[in-house]
Order: sequence, then structure tokens, then C-alpha cells
Amino acid sequence: MRWTSFFSPTLRDAPADAEAPSHKLLVRGGFIRQLHSGHYTLLPLAFRVRKKIIKIVEEEMDAIGGQEVQMPTLQPSAIWKESGRWESMGDIMFRLEDRHGGEAALGVTAEEIFATVASEVSSYKQLPQMWYQIHTKFRDEPRPKSGLLRVREFTMKDAYSFDLDEAGLDTAFEKQHQAYIRIFNRLDLDAIPVEASSGNMGGSDSIEFMVQAPSGEDDVMLCSSCGYAANIEKAISRVDEVVDSAGPDAPEKFATPGIRTIVALVDAGHPANEQIKTMVFVIDGQVTLALVRGDHFINEQKLADATQANTIRQARREETIESLGAEPGSLGAVNVDNIPVFADHALQGRTNMTTGANEDDFHFSGVDIARDIAVDEWMDLREVQDGELCANCGANLSKVSTIESGHIFKLGTKYAETFGAKVLDAEGKTSPIVMGSYGIGIERAMATIVETHHDDNGIIWPISVAPFHVVITVVQMKDDKSVEIAEAIYEELTNNGIEVLLDDRDARAGVKFADAELIGIPVRITVGPKGIADGVVEVVDRRDGNMNSIKIDDVVFNIQDRIR
Repeated sequence: MRWTSFFSPTLRDAPADAEAPSHKLLVRGGFIRQLHSGHYTLLPLAFRVRKKIIKIVEEEMDAIGGQEVQMPTLQPSAIWKESGRWESMGDIMFRLEDRHGGEAALGVTAEEIFATVASEVSSYKQLPQMWYQIHTKFRDEPRPKSGLLRVREFTMKDAYSFDLDEAGLDTAFEKQHQAYIRIFNRLDLDAIPVEASSGNMGGSDSIEFMVQAPSGEDDVMLCSSCGYAANIEKAISRVDEVVDSAGPDAPEKFATPGIRTIVALVDAGHPANEQIKTMVFVIDGQVTLALVRGDHFINEQKLADATQANTIRQARREETIESLGAEPGSLGAVNVDNIPVFADHALQGRTNMTTGANEDDFHFSGVDIARDIAVDEWMDLREVQDGELCANCGANLSKVSTIESGHIFKLGTKYAETFGAKVLDAEGKTSPIVMGSYGIGIERAMATIVETHHDDNGIIWPISVAPFHVVITVVQMKDDKSVEIAEAIYEELTNNGIEVLLDDRDARAGVKFADAELIGIPVRITVGPKGIADGVVEVVDRRDGNMNSIKIDDVVFNIQDRIR
């Protein structure tokens, strides 16, 4: 490809609203242009990268027995209502009506759709199966940001496995796990597998593949000693032991005028680790209390996972007053018997605690949780903090910012049972198919590569996905000998299967060098009169900046070795 005929509109400055490096560089480099919030046009450079990412993904899916399919993007509401996710995922769905008034949505994910097709599998002899598609998804993100990292329209590889039993699912899950490791290695992404929440997907188990980056929106807890890694929504740690002093025989109410926070109660002489923090949620329409220690924080996703909630939100002020009779800040669970109460494990066995009395400006002291609070269920609700101790080995945990680059789920029989995907086993008994789900965002992978492969001058693409392998920069287009040699190298490299961009623009050498570095082509060959006089061209490695003078007759072999 010749630069004069290639559409690559590079810019000197990034958009004013761009914060993430990938957003800035992909716009400046002429890879993408925003149409409107969360929707981007992929220009030729980006499309070349995207095709290479897809090819890597397809190769690894095919290698483990995946069969490529394509499901509809426009999906009827009835299927989503049947699974119960028409409501629980409603906020991020793009919904519409057809001319007959039929409700539909643009595809957010595809568990329901694949399960309807799996219902045609009738015998265990047809299992296992593994199907995948690379297709457009739509999610009505409330705040699209960071270019391709958080958008409303994107391409996803979503794969699904179908097995007779849990043992088969375990095998499929491990195949996908290993395939993901190979995919991210080939993309030159250091993706860390971490324990994760399954969220709205449901199922028993999930693993996210996270790439460390300052712009990442997902927090992960890492232990550098034993290798423990978990998303903040799943992480656990050791809790410091607290020995309570003897308390009274019953809770004692005391006045706390104007005190509405944990900190204010600490200032009044009640340590945070001796307080009970009470949060009010509405879970599937039911007002519910969630309790943690005063110096701990509730992770809402942990609560949702533990209760298997379809919908969860914090209660509004008026709902809190109606249910408990007091404003937030004076709330507690003592003697509450008409509202479900869920409590964090760190509160088990605690005595002589302080909590709100469900009366404005009053609290209870001397609370014995086992005696005074009817806990319906104990669960892990606490959000782990940076520097806490690893539950496995006792070393310090570190909180790091990451980008979610892939997610694999053990779905179990949830969707199979809903949509009648059942088979007859070897004994003639009907059994629901056991499913797994496995996703990678294609454009997000592109952006993540840029987030982790760039410098002050621009992008540094890995060879595996670079839009071109080599750029040939002609220093002076008016020098006939330079043009002749550049053309000869271009033709020979191209004939040997190497993707080359020949910069034949009539522009200053400095402009050409800057553009080549900005768009991140791995290798640059510089052809100029000075080098030609000595029988050499300059070959520059974009990754480390190393420059070598290579004999003109040897340059093609040199480049072939570098590409290999």
C-alpha cells in the first residue's frame, strides 16, 4: 500500500475530551472517528488491526473444536422475558417496537439465543458442542468513555459450550481458559486470570482476564507472594480479630443528637470496629438490611451475588423512613423482625456493639448480635481494601487498576432449563444441557493493546496485529535513485508476504518519521541519498528505537528475520 493512496488522517492534537492514551492515540493516528457518544467509525488502519485480532481469536476457537455461527442482533422481548433478564438488564438494553407493536431489543449478550438453538440437540451422543460467533453487541452505557474501552456498539466473540454434565463443563471451561491464555499471548497482552463475579449471567463460577493499566476501571486485588488474584467484587482477605469487652444484659439506648455518620460516632467515643453499619437495599422489590462492621464497606455486587438478586438498588430516603421509622444515620437491625437481615461474616459472634436505634438522634450500645439481631443469612459482604492480608498466605494484598479483556462463565443449567434444552442420557433419562459462556471484546482488545504498548511518540503495535509490518520512508521523493531502491524493496517484501506501507508522500522527512511512529508500525526502513551513497538503508525498530545500517542487498532477508 502506498501512503499517497491510503486513507490515514493523522492529527497533531487529541480530542479535548480524550483521557485514556488509547483514545488519544487512536484518534490522532487516524484509526477511529467518533460518530456520536459511544459509537465509532473504524477507519482503514483500525480495520486492519481488527481483522488480525479476529483471525487470532478464530484460530484459537477453531483449535479447541469451536464451530462458528451467527445469531440475529435484533431479538424478541419474549425470549428475554422468559429468562427474567428483560427487567434485570433493562437499563443497558436498546429497545424498540416494530410496525406491529412487537417489542424487541438489540443484542446485549446471547445466552438466551444460543440456548434456543441448543434445544434442538436431543441426544447425549450429540454432545459436547462448542459454538461461537464474532458479532456486534449493543449496550446503552450511561457514560461511554475512553474511546473504544467503554462504548455502546462493539464487536464481541461470544462462545458457548454444551455438555451432558458438570464434568464436561469443567473440560470445556479449561479448554477455553487455555485458549484465552494463548489468545492474549498472541496479542502481547499480559492478562491475569482472576476470580470474578458472574453478575447477571448467573452460574457457579467465572474468571476474568484482566490487564493492568492506569486507565482501567476494574479494581483487582493481587498477592505477589502466592499469586492470589480476584476482582474487587469477589476478593476476600483476612479480617483482624477484635476482642469485645463484656456488655450489658440488654441494649441500652442513648441520645446522639445530630450524629449521622460512623466518623461522628467515633468522635463520640465509639470505635468504628465496634459499630454496626446498616445499609438499606431494595432487592427484587423487597426492602432488606445489610450489615457490616463500622470500619468496613459493603460491596453491592457481593450482596447481589449472595442473594441471587435480579434487581438491587439502595433504598430511597422515603422508603427507609417508611420501613424503619428513622432517617439514614440512625438505622439498625435490633429487634427488627419484619425485614430480611443479611450480615457480613466479620460480625459473627460480636458483642457490646453500637448501632442505630431506628429513632432519629438515638443509638443502641451493648448490642449482642446473636441475642439482639435476627440475622437471616450470614454472607461475605465486605469490600477488601488495599494493604489487607491475603487469606491464603498472609502477605499484603495490592489493589491495581485493570481493564477487563475477557470473561468466561460456568452457566450450568440455568438457560437450558428455561428454554427446554434437554437431552436423553445413556439410560434414557431426560437431562438439561450444561452450558458455559466465554466472551472477548474485539475493539476493546485493540484499545487495550494501545494502552499497554505506547510511548510519547505514539503507538507500538506488536507484529501479530500491526496494521502493516513495515513502513518504507523515502527521505526525498525528488531523488530518483532513492525512489527506485524504495520501490524495489517494497515489491520484494510484498512478494514475500510482508505487509508494507510505502511512504511516497512529498513531505518533510521529519513529518514522515513522526507519522510512522504515531501509527506504530513495528519496523521502519529509511531510504535516503546519504545511505544509498554508502550502499545501505536504515532499519529502525519501533519498540526500542534501535537503528541499524543494513546493506541494500541484505535488507529483505533482515526484515524477514525480524518479522519471524
